[in-house]
Amino acid sequence: MEKESKGLSISVRSFITAIIVIFVLMIIAYALTFIVPSGEYARLVNDAGQTVVDTEAGFKYVEGGIPLWKWILSPILVLTGNGNGTLIAVIIFLLVIGGAFNCLDKSGIMNHMLDRLTRRFGKSRYRLLTIVVFFFMAMGAVVGSFEEIVPLVPIVVALAIRLGWDSLTGMAMSLLAVGCGFASGVMNPFTVGVAQTLAGLPMFSGIWLRLLSFVLIYALLLFFLTRYAKRIERPIEEIEQRSYAVHAPKDEFVENREEGSLDKALKLFILIIGIGVLFILSSTVITALQDFTMIFVALMFLVAGIAAPLMAGLRGGLLAKTFFDGIKSIFPAVLMILMAASIRYTLEEAKILDTILHGAVGIAGTLPKFIIILFIYLIVLVMNFFIASGSAKAFMLIPLIVPLAQMFGISPQLCIVAFAFGDGFSNVFYPTNPALLISLGLADISYTKWAIWSLKFQMANILLTSLILLLGTAVGY
Repeated sequence: MEKESKGLSISVRSFITAIIVIFVLMIIAYALTFIVPSGEYARLVNDAGQTVVDTEAGFKYVEGGIPLWKWILSPILVLTGNGNGTLIAVIIFLLVIGGAFNCLDKSGIMNHMLDRLTRRFGKSRYRLLTIVVFFFMAMGAVVGSFEEIVPLVPIVVALAIRLGWDSLTGMAMSLLAVGCGFASGVMNPFTVGVAQTLAGLPMFSGIWLRLLSFVLIYALLLFFLTRYAKRIERPIEEIEQRSYAVHAPKDEFVENREEGSLDKALKLFILIIGIGVLFILSSTVITALQDFTMIFVALMFLVAGIAAPLMAGLRGGLLAKTFFDGIKSIFPAVLMILMAASIRYTLEEAKILDTILHGAVGIAGTLPKFIIILFIYLIVLVMNFFIASGSAKAFMLIPLIVPLAQMFGISPQLCIVAFAFGDGFSNVFYPTNPALLISLGLADISYTKWAIWSLKFQMANILLTSLILLLGTAVGY
């Protein structure tokens, strides 16, 4: 039975599951500070003003560790650490989206849009599925969007339910798809773009292998998702029997609004979102815009979340109350974000993150040539558990893994592909990624349920991408 829409809100069950998983990981991270010796790589500022690892100065063991009180307060202290600006921006972004989405939902705009889509695509729902998956994969592959699509996840989840599928299908159509596109890295400015610049390669050069990866991964995701959707789908007749009246909110303002106002409000909402998508797409050409995409998406939803509901009849104090109710409902996600970020803070404060990386690089140097590229893939997968930011990992890893690969006759281009693979797919699997945890909470899916459900795809994907890397090695890419 389909649940009535309640705006953006974190499911209590999903929240508790996520908090438990993250807290266990926090304990493991703290335990590692007693096992792994502290050390650090020397760093320098390159010609572009970026702080990168100094491979000539190398690695050395140092005094480290983190006191218990700091570990306990790490979810708060993380706001004072490296990358705190981005973390604060993500939190503000999420709260704005929560308020705006609640207004859009309570005004009836979301249900009206879903009803229109259901009537239009009910009998061709699998065609719509292929289009939606392609759109989200393209957003990840070409624009490098990931956190920015979080507000669209509950919309796609609700659409999937209306079309006779379930929340898992909706999550895969949106977040899993954007993660796959992000990992294929066709023109991803935050992984491939930054990494190629650091490696001294022309930006977005060697695109043919990444395009091939996109096509193969898209085919694999469609096969996995369509096979599952057909197994759990509801009959089309049952979908068609459901009317908008079932889903429409019963607030007093709905009864008194002007006829046709929902259609006008929906057109305004689509117009504003369309402008936002064009802005994000233009950031691939105008690189100066890339630092402002999250800010613009938040502003876009803020405008859409006020202007469209106003047109639909949600006004005055009721609009303000609805907006702040949305902020309150999404606020538990802030705790999840801070706790997840505290894991990296603990390892960096104890100075053991570089030690883990140094040990991995040392092992790589002892392996056969054809295994090296797969081990580099593994190194990035491991580091992505602790550092979600693709560009931050690039500054840390590329100066180390590219020279290592070249020692064994592996090109920097192939090394960049391995980096993109390692950075992207696990974003939609690791419980340390805030966007994943938030999206699961909004979709009312527990982390354990998602991990078990998506594990088969992740394993198949790792096998496919490993074969792509071996192909690249064989043809001298």
